[in-house]
Amino acid sequence: MLAGKNVLLGVTGGIAAYKSTFLVRLLINHGAIVKVIMTDAAKQFVSPLTLSTLSQHPVYYDFVDEKKGELSWNNHVELAKWADIFLIAPLTSNTLAKMVSGACDNLLLAAYMSSSCKVFVAPAMDLDMYAHEATKQGLALLELRKVTVIKAASGFLASGLEGEGRMAEPETIITEIQTKLSSELSLFGRKVLITAGPTREPLDPVRFFSNYSTGTMGYELALRAYELGAEVTLISGPVAPINLPASIRRIAIETAEQMYQQVMIYFDEADFFISSAAVADYTFSEVYEQKIKKKEEIVVLKLHRTKDILQEVMKRKSRQRVIGFSLESDDDLNKPLEKLRTKGLDAIVYNTLLDEGAGFGTTTNKATLFFADQTQSAIPLQSKASMAEVLWGHFTNKWG
Repeated sequence: MLAGKNVLLGVTGGIAAYKSTFLVRLLINHGAIVKVIMTDAAKQFVSPLTLSTLSQHPVYYDFVDEKKGELSWNNHVELAKWADIFLIAPLTSNTLAKMVSGACDNLLLAAYMSSSCKVFVAPAMDLDMYAHEATKQGLALLELRKVTVIKAASGFLASGLEGEGRMAEPETIITEIQTKLSSELSLFGRKVLITAGPTREPLDPVRFFSNYSTGTMGYELALRAYELGAEVTLISGPVAPINLPASIRRIAIETAEQMYQQVMIYFDEADFFISSAAVADYTFSEVYEQKIKKKEEIVVLKLHRTKDILQEVMKRKSRQRVIGFSLESDDDLNKPLEKLRTKGLDAIVYNTLLDEGAGFGTTTNKATLFFADQTQSAIPLQSKASMAEVLWGHFTNKWG
């Protein structure tokens, strides 16, 4: 959730500022890029050098820097626009009051006033300060302005008192940010089931019947669904290694029958089922225990149909949105439209091998998306990662 995000960490002058070192480390461990802005008071509690070393970026605390006799300007607007997330932790009573009133007398506040990204604050104050009506009203006003307030915890405070006012622990802050970001994603709370790659139908211990699918399109669809907040299960035929986040449940199968069995296990709980795998329509009627030796000029191998996974899941469909794929070797649009109609799918993604750069073994794809309500959308040639984003955009816009 934080991987690749630009996080601007604002550190203000309270004893809890020492926790900013742990925050920087945790954010980086989650894949974030971190820059730090400090107030002058914060430098009394934690060293800019420490935070610069941990973040691997300069630490900003004044509008102007003087290095080797030359002056340079720390552009608060650029810092604010760089950030995907602005986290102020700790947030002192003094900085809270200035944020509420619009006062702008330091670099941190100037960056906040210039920001348009998501802002999170983690208050840290003594017991009576945190309980003061001015603090309550100030935090409530920030929330009205779409700032997410990470509530202070209870415990022993620097004054010796015990109660609410301790800054939330760094682990809690990270969790709160991730939860907030997830809840705003279009697939948050949804379960997505995807099939990808080829199947292999064995003939003997060394030979099998398969196809050229690399699974790339299905994997990109799974990754994009995960990025949009979904709980993803990917049932994959044998493909070359493709990295995915550990949170995506990946189930490796070989045969069409194995894929069918796994789909039946997970389909009922899914909200979306995308059948992008190139599943064999036929399998060998007889699988030989030993390698077939070369004897005859002509060998006749008998095949029989595999189970039609889409046809079977449609018998169990309730709330699920079911999307199929149709890769053809010609440009006959009647084929995908017939598949869409006869199987009762919600949508089908059609592409043809006649389009250069589309289909198996490419990093790009070109397709036409047909919906059951007869609407359609042509998707021009682009990377499969980009196409996965476009397709999920269509699905979420259509079905929420």
